[in-house]
Amino acid sequence: MTIRSWLAAAVLLILLPSAGAAVTYKVDPDHTTVAFKVRHLFTYVQGRFDKFEGTIEFDPDKPEVTRVQGSIDAATVNTNVAERDKHLRSEDFFDVAKFPKITFTSTKAAQIDASRKSGKLEGKLTIHGVERPVVLDVTYLGAAKDPWGNQRAGFSARTTINRKDFGLTWNETLETGGVLVGDEIQIEIDAEGMP
Repeated sequence: MTIRSWLAAAVLLILLPSAGAAVTYKVDPDHTTVAFKVRHLFTYVQGRFDKFEGTIEFDPDKPEVTRVQGSIDAATVNTNVAERDKHLRSEDFFDVAKFPKITFTSTKAAQIDASRKSGKLEGKLTIHGVERPVVLDVTYLGAAKDPWGNQRAGFSARTTINRKDFGLTWNETLETGGVLVGDEIQIEIDAEGMP
């Protein structure tokens, strides 16, 4: 090869991203669900948040360097019951006037199972102004181009938290001695992102 050919090849290697480089995906709110489930008396009430944003930095060849940041508009809580949602926005629960955002920042990816494309994502979750460590069970669902040529990737995350750990303590005692609302909140996130 001539010197010119070597230089051209070197420039291409510098300018082109490597196949295994981490990609930062912006969460697509139109194809992402941030949902939760909590016990009410004997059954479960499901809800979601309608406004959120986030980024996922991910390399399938090096999942241990995954980084995630997310923010949820707490006022967009939606359980399909207007009065209940109003109560959830009040000082009894999220107190959205004082604490408008729920945030998550990852700190470490661990226990990675390459064959299942899964692992644990540790991070800091802030709700109601209280920050606590959490661990998410995460799965990489794959990446491909959509019919319009846009690159997309899919991820899922699951965890269970105790709402009292975040200062969400409101409840009503029942005649039987039980309580109206359970303490454990199951969180389920199905995210699709674009670079």
